[in-house]
Amino acid sequence: MRAKITYFLTAAVLVVYFVLAGSRGVLLIRQGTPLTVVFGAAVLILPVIGVWFLWKNTQFVTRANQLATELEAEGGLPVDELERDQYGRILRDSADEVFARRKAETEDAPGDWRSWFRLAVAYHDARDTPRARKAMQRAIALHGGARRQAAR
Repeated sequence: MRAKITYFLTAAVLVVYFVLAGSRGVLLIRQGTPLTVVFGAAVLILPVIGVWFLWKNTQFVTRANQLATELEAEGGLPVDELERDQYGRILRDSADEVFARRKAETEDAPGDWRSWFRLAVAYHDARDTPRARKAMQRAIALHGGARRQAAR
């Protein structure tokens, strides 16, 4: 729940920033001089890129949460079996051990979105965020493909 609140707060702050930056860009364009028009157009590009980035991230999070909900309903969510230190941080050896199992599971069933989801969680626990994101994107893509095949 805390992560959702943080995400929505950050998104709201970004939207306010996009509106403010966009309004400054429009004001610069309205000045009408060649230099201010160029600067205004450049300023307008930033909010457009930001809105696109925020939209793509929101889609990713929504889809990942849908997969988690579906996997939870099936009873297939990975169990937290990681060892932690006295401060609650995950021990590296424990994360590596769980990761090795999840990777083997994914290699045995490369077309199963569930194994890719669990691999993404293992990557996240091992603090490898870029690979966690790629594994989750793979799970989302496989889930979408499985849904389309089931609909046929």
